[in-house]
Amino acid sequence: MRPTSKRTVLTGARVALPDGVLEDAAVTVEGGTLTGVGPSGTDAPSRTDGPSGANGGAEVLDLAGHWIVPGFVDMHVHGAGGASFSAGTVEETLTAVRTHRAHGTTTLVASTVTGDLDDLCRQASVLSELVEQGELAGVHFEGPFISCERRGAHDPALLRDPDPTDVRKLLDAARGTARMVTLAPERPGGLESVRLLADHGVIAAVGHTDTTYEGTREAIEAGATVATHLFNAMPPLGHRAPGPVPALLEDERITVELINDGTHLHPSVVELAFARAGADRVAFITDAMGAAGMHDGRYPLGPMEVEVQDGVARLVETGAIAGSTLTLDTAFRRAVTIDRIPVPEVVRAISTNPARLLGVADRVGTLEPGKDADLVVLDADFALTGVMRRGEWAVHPSGAGERRGVLEG
Repeated sequence: MRPTSKRTVLTGARVALPDGVLEDAAVTVEGGTLTGVGPSGTDAPSRTDGPSGANGGAEVLDLAGHWIVPGFVDMHVHGAGGASFSAGTVEETLTAVRTHRAHGTTTLVASTVTGDLDDLCRQASVLSELVEQGELAGVHFEGPFISCERRGAHDPALLRDPDPTDVRKLLDAARGTARMVTLAPERPGGLESVRLLADHGVIAAVGHTDTTYEGTREAIEAGATVATHLFNAMPPLGHRAPGPVPALLEDERITVELINDGTHLHPSVVELAFARAGADRVAFITDAMGAAGMHDGRYPLGPMEVEVQDGVARLVETGAIAGSTLTLDTAFRRAVTIDRIPVPEVVRAISTNPARLLGVADRVGTLEPGKDADLVVLDADFALTGVMRRGEWAVHPSGAGERRGVLEG
């Protein structure tokens, strides 16, 4: 997607900024860059309901009654639109990217699923090219270095110990685009691999693990900084054997991923994570598989088959929950309207924090002049009505027709 050189001014909306909410604000975009954020009338042509030939050819949109928030950043997602990143093809990858983009995710890391090591290297090679082209923000390897007891929807026959040599092989295949590796630190080689990842600037994430509280502390000291979908695929909180959850919540060095779809986590658990970790250490993710943005039915998830009923994905063979069909616009709306989390805190969890973790906060994650023009327009009920990425509308806020076109294209 190539940004144009036109000027776009969005006026009258409530804008979520790093230091709070600005009422009746104007956001100015030139080319693919945010050039102004301030009170309406300070850096904007006169307000109008649509594009204006006056004012130097600027497109001016009156968004009174709407919110403008930063584009969403998803650091853990496996597919969408009937497509999977594990297919290892450009076509399927772009289908998934465009589907999530139409739901507000303007920055996305492609997550793989446990597979044969050589096949994962092949997938990484394809995905790395799309990172270099700017379609993806990196690659996340979820498995094969995970616990069999907490494997979830991963093929047990393909799981293996996190030998640092094998971890390094995946990093090499990704050609510098690997952003995160999820592993079970209790497996042989786990702590050594955490240190290896930290030394190479790659996020070591504790997940799909059967480790203890003490084992989790060891992983954190070795360099782990993320909890992969906290509470899911790990021992539950116990009063005598607390497990990894409290260790991950209490340490200021850890950011906890949450799948806020109403299936993976009860609202009280989401509230607990925010209360204990704080809004600066939570990252909303989708963990979405290929059925996101699609109808119920059967879909592949790596080498496994998934049945989706009423929007909930489960393995055909075992009935285990298999990722989600969530999109981040739904996670945002749920966080505000059901979980009652203040909008600025939701913005941090869905945009700012993951951008910081991925090392792209200089370009995305907040609405500030000089950053990429990545933003989402929400109506008064927090339903998505517009998506802009790098100055181009993926979903135009004038109506839903453009959204259908993006998804069909």
